[in-house]
Amino acid sequence: MATSFCSSISMQARVSATRTRFCLQKQVLVSNNGKSNNNNLSFSLRRSMPARLAAKQETVEKVSEIVKKQLSLTDDQKVTAGTKFTELGADSLDTVEIVMGLEEEFGITMAEERAKEIATVQQAAELIEELVQEKTT
Repeated sequence: MATSFCSSISMQARVSATRTRFCLQKQVLVSNNGKSNNNNLSFSLRRSMPARLAAKQETVEKVSEIVKKQLSLTDDQKVTAGTKFTELGADSLDTVEIVMGLEEEFGITMAEERAKEIATVQQAAELIEELVQEKTT
């Protein structure tokens, strides 16, 4: 006759709106006669990003205006949430200047790694709202 034991540990940690889940399972099969010994140790690591909410329209509009100003765009050039900075002719120096303008306008500081990930007006607005929220909590 065989007996099966299973233990499971599950932990969740919350770090800046990112959930990390660790699961540890160890299964041991033991028989009465001692001849059958099956150890199975398994680990699983899941990291999931919560769905981001769309940035407020007001934030998107402010970001659009700052982008237009930094790139010296005319009033008839349309900048929307989905507009990519590269589509507007922005190079890496322009992007740095846009980030500096956003930091000044919203009273925030963006880490260089995170600022490099911004490609659209929407992404910039979402990051700004996230940083503003972190600053107030």
